[in-house]
Amino acid sequence: MAAASGRSNLRCLVIEDETETAGYIQGGLRDAGYVVVACADGADGLHLASTQTWDIIILDRMLPGKLDGLAVLKTLRDLGNDTPVLILSALASLDDRVRGLRGGGDDYLTKPFAFPELLARVEALLRRSSLRDAPTELRVGDLKLDLRTRKVQRAGKPIALQPREFRLLEYLLRHQGQVVTRTMLLQAVWDYHFDPQTGVIDVQVSRLRQKIDKGFDQPLLHTLRGIGYTLAANDEFAR
Repeated sequence: MAAASGRSNLRCLVIEDETETAGYIQGGLRDAGYVVVACADGADGLHLASTQTWDIIILDRMLPGKLDGLAVLKTLRDLGNDTPVLILSALASLDDRVRGLRGGGDDYLTKPFAFPELLARVEALLRRSSLRDAPTELRVGDLKLDLRTRKVQRAGKPIALQPREFRLLEYLLRHQGQVVTRTMLLQAVWDYHFDPQTGVIDVQVSRLRQKIDKGFDQPLLHTLRGIGYTLAANDEFAR
């Protein structure tokens, strides 16, 4: 199986004492493009989980030694570690699943399992994690755009934007400090893959500049003649 695009830097810790199961998971995830490290007991698992950065942890509930899976999980959560955890267990009753989820697990998969289901659950947890970690607010200088409420303000003053102006500002904020060409804006904001030669970008940028810069001492939206635009809270760019 070829490594999946975009997964090559995703790190997965597998804490599983059954050698065959651990090898099955490790091999499958590596084939899918993940970086995988496996260990066989709770103490080693807790050490690795708490001292290194992981995108996801697959944790067997019944581990040898003093620390079982739920003890490892509780300690991680008490430490403030919010890495997504998929619990694996042969304990399949409703009470067992509820206990695992209430103990801090993000998902619970019973043994025996098929690898495609495990992979699908891992991918779902990673998607949820990426949404949770996504920024809800974009800022440059004293300009703020709230992605949830779709409200914009500068120095606490509300700024009313049309939908296209909002998209334009959001794109510039996501690329603040970078030079953004007209071609980039046409594709990202207007979904054009050709230049209609209408001056639509210049008109919209001018309108946006009036709304976010007029009346303020420091300009944020700058024109680089013959190149494009940039949004930056400094004076090194000529308008």
